[in-house]
Amino acid sequence: MQHTTWPQLVLGRPFRRAGHRTALVAAGLPLHLAVVPLWLWLLGTMAALVPALTPLPVLLTLVVTPLLTAGQRRRYRALVGKDLPRSAVPGPGRNWKSAVRRLTGRALWRQVCYHAVAGPLFAVLDLAVLAVWAAALVAASIYVWIWALPPQWRVTDLGYTTQAAYITAGGLALLFLGPRLTGALVRLETRAAEVLLGPSRTEKLARRVADLAESRAGVLDAADAERRRIERDLHDGAQQRLVSLAVNLGLARATLGDLPEDARKVIDEAHREAKEAIAELNNLVRGLHPAVLEDRGLDAALSGVAARLPIPVRVAVDLPQRPSPTIEAVAYFVVSEALTNVVKHAQATRADVTVERIGETLLVVVSDDGAGGADLAAADGTGLAGLSKRVASVDGTFSCRSPAGGPTVITVELPCAP
Repeated sequence: MQHTTWPQLVLGRPFRRAGHRTALVAAGLPLHLAVVPLWLWLLGTMAALVPALTPLPVLLTLVVTPLLTAGQRRRYRALVGKDLPRSAVPGPGRNWKSAVRRLTGRALWRQVCYHAVAGPLFAVLDLAVLAVWAAALVAASIYVWIWALPPQWRVTDLGYTTQAAYITAGGLALLFLGPRLTGALVRLETRAAEVLLGPSRTEKLARRVADLAESRAGVLDAADAERRRIERDLHDGAQQRLVSLAVNLGLARATLGDLPEDARKVIDEAHREAKEAIAELNNLVRGLHPAVLEDRGLDAALSGVAARLPIPVRVAVDLPQRPSPTIEAVAYFVVSEALTNVVKHAQATRADVTVERIGETLLVVVSDDGAGGADLAAADGTGLAGLSKRVASVDGTFSCRSPAGGPTVITVELPCAP
């Protein structure tokens, strides 16, 4: 590990980025001064009481503001490698409504505030910092300037030499101070540019929410694809092996008639266990992602669920077009789990399932005529609570109305992409 000595710490680190920062300050000076003539023109027309010319400087300021903002962004990106995020555009288009939205938007007026108010102040500070650098370089090299003078112009007075030594010391002090002043000014300008030229806090939060929603949608799609892969692997791999095992055990039981009774019991038990394992694996595969849902959609998949239940279930699905696979899977599992809860706990004699699309919302309603009393708050992470979390994972809403004595109505709204 390389250690940093104190001379490097004192002298090297402050000057390490001073060149780029000083270039940033020098490049910002003309951009900061660009609006000054327009505002002097505005003050002159107001002082001369010429109202007809007063709007012209303001309009020109609004016109050049986007150009100056682009120049500032390019300055920061080229000299210090910092990208200033762009503010959200009020709306696309080039008609008069779009122009009005742009003129009344906060982003434009924050940029005007930066160029017209903060810009001249930063120009004064830029000039002061550049003057410090110029004075420091001239003062620190005063002996070089004396040596460069013609012999007949040189001053040989000892007092003058002592004054030159003081000037050199002052120049070295300014050289030591220059990088710190430049760094402080660059930090101040960068902070002001981020606040006034970049997106507002509300826009940053909106972008963050959009990025999180997009990343979550990607995670959900990946999880759904993984479930399908597991279902395919189980169906094509382990399930086929269990079926082959059950067939072989059945053939052994039928063809080997001279086996001892104990061996026959072992084969019978193994055959029964293999068939039960196949049934459990079928239920597991169906719970992961039923093939009928992918092939034929919600109507066929929910009709299959209803046909396996011991109570009559009316299924009504009205979808002009299929939703996304993720939304479709969430709707299927919500209905499947809700109907399972009806059979287990509701003591119902019938149930109704309605699935329809209203605008950009998929509405799912599951009702029954059971005893009611279902409590979402009392759930332990499974059942209704699990359904609520699954629905919330895709920005959906879940509600359960289940008064004592029934009926129970579960309503789910899932967002659908246009």
